[in-house]
Amino acid sequence: MSLNRYEQMLYNYLECHDEEKRYWEARVLEIARRSGRREYKALELNAQLWEYFEERSRFESPFREVVIHEGERKISMLNLSEQLLRMWAPLPKKRTRR
Repeated sequence: MSLNRYEQMLYNYLECHDEEKRYWEARVLEIARRSGRREYKALELNAQLWEYFEERSRFESPFREVVIHEGERKISMLNLSEQLLRMWAPLPKKRTRR
């Protein structure tokens, strides 16, 4: 799955900041443990990642530049949400019947 440039920027940021990454790993696991369809979980995570992107844009240069140049329109983080759910909260493997 390919990420858009903003999702990639956020993912790279998390990879370089261990404390932030640990926080998001815990958030993803928390969301994944809830009941409901995985699609709804991805949408919830999408909204939270966008809020985080906006929050980081107040303090971190690369994020701030995006908001300055692109405006404050909402950017989809859905591909990143789905990727993080697959990486950090994989679905349990189905049992095969014999």
